Amino acid sequence: MGVLARGIKEDERKKTGGMYDSIYYSSFGLLSLIITLIINHNVLSASKDADAQVKILYKRFLFSVLAYYVSDVLWGLFDHFKLMTLLNLDTAVYFMLMSVSVLLWVRYVVAYLGRKSAGSTMLLCIGWLIPVYTFVTLILNYIFPSWRLVYYFDENNGYQPGAVRHFTLALQLLMFLAISVYALIVALKTKGKSRLHHRTIGFSGIVMSVFIIAQTWFSLLPLYAIGCLITTCLIHAFIIEDERKARSLELGTARHKAYTDSLTGVKNPHAYAEAKAELDRRIENGDVEEFAAVVFDLNGLKIINDTEGHDAGDRYLESAAELICTRFKRSPVFRIGGDEFVAFLEGDDYRNREALLEDFNRQVEENQENGLVVVSSGLSDFVRGEDNDYNTVFERADNKMYERKRELKERLLTLK
Repeated sequence: MGVLARGIKEDERKKTGGMYDSIYYSSFGLLSLIITLIINHNVLSASKDADAQVKILYKRFLFSVLAYYVSDVLWGLFDHFKLMTLLNLDTAVYFMLMSVSVLLWVRYVVAYLGRKSAGSTMLLCIGWLIPVYTFVTLILNYIFPSWRLVYYFDENNGYQPGAVRHFTLALQLLMFLAISVYALIVALKTKGKSRLHHRTIGFSGIVMSVFIIAQTWFSLLPLYAIGCLITTCLIHAFIIEDERKARSLELGTARHKAYTDSLTGVKNPHAYAEAKAELDRRIENGDVEEFAAVVFDLNGLKIINDTEGHDAGDRYLESAAELICTRFKRSPVFRIGGDEFVAFLEGDDYRNREALLEDFNRQVEENQENGLVVVSSGLSDFVRGEDNDYNTVFERADNKMYERKRELKERLLTLK
């Protein structure tokens, strides 16, 4: 593949218009290495415990591509300074890395598609055959250099590919095309995002195939490195990022459910406990200037449950939550017990707290007259310099709520 760019004949150099240079060649590998590391840093640094098998296989493929880039960079440097022993060794390493990357690509694609069939098994077998075949031919090339099987260096220390290398190139090309066709066939049988992901994998293999073919026509340009870079960018943009966004959405939905009261839709006791802990931390650090707590308690819920049933009691709770959230719509509201709610007032709701509470109490009194939901409330401000924690504020608000509850009960007697 990219190693064909090492066929350094003077007439070929002229065909490229003087474009070829060992350092120039290495710069593409270095640029590809840097871009791949930047784009895929989250994938490469993810812990093994957090990875599914498919992600592990893709990570291994990325590492093989990165190793290939390093080999490419070193090859250009060794060639530039004519370090022939190191150049010869790096060429052999290069071939092995190339064949291993093909195998890891096949394993990743087969695992990602998740279809066990005779076709996928055959692709895996051929994928394993490529590095084994490459290793054997490299050993033979080392033992019998005069055979010139894979590669050799001429009298001018120029790299020349052997006949076996061309066969290996054709085998790798067919491998990429076959796995691409397989992915596109699977894509026809899927829908939604999965179809897009499978098409991306198929198209990525076609990209690699095109650059392999282009490498044979422009053998002195690092086209295979460019093909690897485009492929990994496609996978990252249309699969890795898409899956990351889907996971974030799922986590957000799960977190919302974990912190939300299923009946009323307000925050639940778990969310309340975390909010209290955070507020206490801010108070301790001196980061709280002002806030108020409003404690709410429903009047008559037990009577409704006993006389009309728990379904009616649930509707009563829902009405109470709606009433609280409508009046204190800019503040977090928590259901902390069966018929108890708390709101934290900061910002605009804190500045307008007296008007909001007055409006809320007026609505409650109207509801009481019309036989609708009745909620007792008590508000208390945080006093900076005196209150050392949230509970102190809560207790004052709770006491005021009980005063309001008694007031509403007395008012109910006058209405009767």
